[in-house]
Amino acid sequence: MKLNYGRTFVVGLAFLSICAFWQMYDNIVPLILTNTFHLNETYSGAIMAADNILALFLLPLFGSFSDKHNTKIGRRMPFILFGTGAAVILMNILPILDNSYAAEPNSFKMISFVVTLGLLLIAMGTYRSPAVALMPDVTPKPLRSRANAVINLMGALGGIIYLAAAAVLYPNAKTAGLAHVNYQILFIFVSAIMFVSVGLLFLLVKEPVLAAETRALEAEHPEWNLAEDDGSGNEKLPADVKRSLGFLLASIALWFTGYNAVTTWFTTYVSVVMGQGLGGASTCLLIATAGAIVSYIPIGALAAKIGRKKTIMSGIILLSVMFFMGFVLTTLFKSINIIMFVCFALVGLAWAAINVNSLPMVVEMCRGSDVGKFTGYYYTASMSAQIITPVLAGTLMRLISYKSLFIYAGVFVLLSFVTMRQVKHGDQKAEIKTGLDAYENMDE
Repeated sequence: MKLNYGRTFVVGLAFLSICAFWQMYDNIVPLILTNTFHLNETYSGAIMAADNILALFLLPLFGSFSDKHNTKIGRRMPFILFGTGAAVILMNILPILDNSYAAEPNSFKMISFVVTLGLLLIAMGTYRSPAVALMPDVTPKPLRSRANAVINLMGALGGIIYLAAAAVLYPNAKTAGLAHVNYQILFIFVSAIMFVSVGLLFLLVKEPVLAAETRALEAEHPEWNLAEDDGSGNEKLPADVKRSLGFLLASIALWFTGYNAVTTWFTTYVSVVMGQGLGGASTCLLIATAGAIVSYIPIGALAAKIGRKKTIMSGIILLSVMFFMGFVLTTLFKSINIIMFVCFALVGLAWAAINVNSLPMVVEMCRGSDVGKFTGYYYTASMSAQIITPVLAGTLMRLISYKSLFIYAGVFVLLSFVTMRQVKHGDQKAEIKTGLDAYENMDE
């Protein structure tokens, strides 16, 4: 039995479109909120945190809805098609309102922008879980790790496509000195990616047929369902393991607090502190993303030799040093330069060292039947941090200085080193993987 890589790449088109959208959302929306609507950093941060707050409710809700619905085109496809269609329409209204407000400000346009943004976030929430659930539906259980590697690579590709387009379409030479930047072409570009990706998915993947084939195959192999589940659901962790889990989840929350602050506010930070446009900031983030992707294979080999915990702690040290370097470099220089590009490549390397090993450490502490629950613990810790940090970082930037961003990020990442020292479990050495299999633990 072998994975159909071609089909899995097509299934991953939905995740590609989702990641392209969120990369644009994190880059462009803060700029519009602060530069066009002149909202202070606290209000802007609160709006930027809304997607994570909504995700806590919408992702499980619509994932469950799609489980219970069955149509001629499948369980997941109706949600994917509706959500993408609504998002494509709503997202192209945003730059119209942005440009209109810049030309003639009034409160109605601002309120309309915020309402449209809220509806857009809801539209994205309706199909994110169904899009992710499509892969397990059409992939037999023994092949899902390999398939997940492909899905995550497609997501990374979506982010890279957006960042490359932003760097080309909005170089510093084009945006420097402008009172207002029209981002409509970028919204059209991303909406085209979403439309084409999901269109190809619908045409090439016949969900009902493939899902039926997968269910039939799994029915022939009942041994696939014997995942150490005693059915009681009442097993408790030993006290020392529970303590390790608590410190590990605290570490996850801390490093996401630092990292997400930079990814959320960097474009605005560069605009205010260095007077640079979207192109330079997008290039830095593109380099960081590329640095993470090319680092996963060597990081897997390193973790196999020295263990997950040491690999994570090495990544924490490197990431915090790079964030402190970010403060120094943006203080010393007035333009983005090669040294900053190198630092962001190292940010990608450090984030790979942390991110590729943290989820496996969490699920290492549970029995097989609890993997989903413990994965939920991981995402609760990471998403809670992503809800809080845009508001907290934005408030500090407004009250103290924009230059506090990298100090804030570096301190929180460094605090995760302290909590990780207390983690004593979940540190089995990772299996060395090559090729696509090396990417199977990637996540956002």
